[in-house]
Amino acid sequence: MVDWQSAEEIAHDGEAFSRLMHALLGLYIWEFVTSLDFDWDFISGRKKFKWPMIFYFANRYFLLFALIGIAIALNVTTPVNCQALYTYNQVFGNAAIGLASINLSLRTIAVWSQNKLLVVALILVIMGHWSLLLHGILLKAEWVPGQGCAITNTDNTLLAATFIYSMCFDFTVLILTAVKLSLPRKRSESSKLVKLIFGDGLIFFFIAFLSNLIATIFMLLNLNAVMSIIANVPAAISSTIVACRAVRRLTNYTSQGAEVFATTSTSLAFRSRRSRTVPSVSLNEKKLDGVHVQMETFASITEAPSNTTLVQYNDDSAKPSPTDTFEGDGEVPGADRDFFKRSNEEYYSAA
Repeated sequence: MVDWQSAEEIAHDGEAFSRLMHALLGLYIWEFVTSLDFDWDFISGRKKFKWPMIFYFANRYFLLFALIGIAIALNVTTPVNCQALYTYNQVFGNAAIGLASINLSLRTIAVWSQNKLLVVALILVIMGHWSLLLHGILLKAEWVPGQGCAITNTDNTLLAATFIYSMCFDFTVLILTAVKLSLPRKRSESSKLVKLIFGDGLIFFFIAFLSNLIATIFMLLNLNAVMSIIANVPAAISSTIVACRAVRRLTNYTSQGAEVFATTSTSLAFRSRRSRTVPSVSLNEKKLDGVHVQMETFASITEAPSNTTLVQYNDDSAKPSPTDTFEGDGEVPGADRDFFKRSNEEYYSAA
């Protein structure tokens, strides 16, 4: 049986914690660098900056600042102000957790078409989340000779409550998104955007929920000071990565062009020079009360000679007026002109 409270075990866990943090820092730097082209598109003006992107950029860079601070705290060999360093780490780390939940919430709000009741409810939940996150920065740390910076006092109950709240928050937005995407839609075909969000968006929500669940379990077990917080940073990193990837995928998708849904009308344009032809119009199976079909129709009365002149009927005059002339071998009198351009209303009234 492992004695989690023994000094030897705590030292061993501390070494494992240090190595894990360095590995996670490398992982996040790789994720950060590979997606810098997306950031540069906004910085250079290639993509239009909109206010929701504030949360995206803050989430990415706040977590990077927090990880750099953690790396400094783990590797510093000379006495420093550990209280200020760990407060810095907590502020940016907790802010990254809150911003990741906001980014996922914005995705849910978009799916629900900015439903006012849902927006108000999520804002209240976000405010409660941030109140817990800001309380979580209240810890004490000091320099310990031979060990470096160490946390001497923290409120594990508050930290556990914060991660439980985060877990419930992510689970709520997961359910809301799944419910909305599962509802029957009026369109005969699912949009590509819905497939995108349903295909990988729910996976992102699930990963964020699972990471917070693991961190909550370690907090509630309270094996020792190190093991209680060992899953906190992985939870923050995984939540941030999936939230930022969700934002990038959705932004890149919408910037490629407008979404195309199944159409309910058809537009045709054709001409027939030799014989009178009745156009056939193909519509969707779904019956509509009114369908407007825009087309240009040409009808042939007699066998066209080698040279023809196109005339058009006007609504205010019974006389045809020449509008265009086809080049040919000779001139044809106006009475023998054989091509006429009709509007849709004239064509269907004649039929």
